[in-house]
Amino acid sequence: MLTTSALQRLKSVFRGELLAQGDPGYDDARKAFNAAIDRRPCLIARCTGLDDVTEALGFARSQGWLVSVRGAGHNVAGFAICDEGIAIDLSPMKRIVVDETARTVRVEAGATRGQANDALQPYGLAATGGFVSITGVAGLTLGGGLGWLLRKHGLAIDNLLAA
Repeated sequence: MLTTSALQRLKSVFRGELLAQGDPGYDDARKAFNAAIDRRPCLIARCTGLDDVTEALGFARSQGWLVSVRGAGHNVAGFAICDEGIAIDLSPMKRIVVDETARTVRVEAGATRGQANDALQPYGLAATGGFVSITGVAGLTLGGGLGWLLRKHGLAIDNLLAA
C-alpha cells in the first residue's frame, strides 16, 4: 500500500519526473511503442541519472511493487510498461560520450541507435548492431544486436565492454 510519507520521501530525493495516475503527462508517458499495449503503472519514474534509478528501485522494493524498465521505448511486446507497480523510464537518459582514442562509445540507456550513429559519425566510427534508427541501444545490445556490420564485427553484444 502506497503511503503519502513514502512518496514524499521519494519526491524529496528524485531529480527526474514522477508521474502518477491523473497527473498531467501520465497518459503520454505510459504509452508503449506498440499501440495495442494499454497498461497503467501506479507510478512512472522518468529518471535523469543513476541516482534516480537507485531511488526508484529502492522505493519499489519498499512498496513490494512490480518493476518494469523502459530504455528508449522501442519495445513491441510492451514489457517496458507494467500494470500497477512502477515503470522506471530511462528514456530521458540520452548522454553519449565518444572516446576517439580508445575507439569506444559510452551510451546511456535512453539513447537510440540513430542518436549513437550521429555521435559516432564525426569521428569516422560506427558501432555494430541495429537496422532501425529508433531502436534503443540498450535493448538492442542486450537482445544480441543484429546489424549491418554483423559479418565483419559480430553482434552488438559481442562488442559490449561494460553495462
